[in-house]
Amino acid sequence: MIAVTGATGNVGRALVDRLLAAGEPVRALTRDPERAALPERAEVVRLRTEEPAALFDGVTKLFLYAQAVTPQLLAAARAHGVRHAVLLSSGIIADGADETHPIHVLHATAERHIRESGLEWTFLRPNAFATNALQWAPQIRAGDTVRGVYAGARTAPIHEDDIAAVAERVLLDDGHEGAVHRITGPAATTNAGQVEAIGAAVGRDLTFVEVDPEQAGPELFPHVPPQMLGRLLATFRESVGVPPEITSTVERITGTPARPFSRWAQDHAKDFGA
Repeated sequence: MIAVTGATGNVGRALVDRLLAAGEPVRALTRDPERAALPERAEVVRLRTEEPAALFDGVTKLFLYAQAVTPQLLAAARAHGVRHAVLLSSGIIADGADETHPIHVLHATAERHIRESGLEWTFLRPNAFATNALQWAPQIRAGDTVRGVYAGARTAPIHEDDIAAVAERVLLDDGHEGAVHRITGPAATTNAGQVEAIGAAVGRDLTFVEVDPEQAGPELFPHVPPQMLGRLLATFRESVGVPPEITSTVERITGTPARPFSRWAQDHAKDFGA
């Protein structure tokens, strides 16, 4: 059996669907099983990090997101027969990175705990998620103008199901133990370009209006903790006009090329009011 933490998140939910389709038994670990709305074939269990021993009976492989990683949980997993942990880490962990950045600290700490756990491990390090564009959904549902920072910031956004596809193969195939897989989308695009692609997907002409970063606040980044906003804006500023990293990891591991942002926008058109 494979246990999936963060099973109601974008990547976790896609991974649960993929594993079930492959005929694998799945234990979906979530903090709110009553609202999980996962497929009936998934065994949905409440994630209690303070009581981890009950989570892993019969589990041999484990998919983790960084916030769920604790030494106690990993020790319980190993004690109950889990052999291989796959972590959804972050592409921010790279040579020359700012090791004081909160996102770096979170994921580097999770990676260290897993390395020290005695489990076999694989780290997935995706860069920008295409789902970050959902931050613009309320504005797009309300009108044809999107206010945001750094219209020219460049990324290679990755479809969440492409991350899940890599995770599926890493969990089901041999040979990924001790590997670090960096994951990106197939092509660079700007923030303004993403909004244009969403407009094409929903059948409307959308306009990106750049906001002075000094004026950006909770209304533009409602899910970003205030203490992290400054560092996040600095990261965006550093990506203006800079070609992003692009990898072939998705195609190399799954045999299928990563999907472009335009495809992601089509897949999520309903989220933007189409």
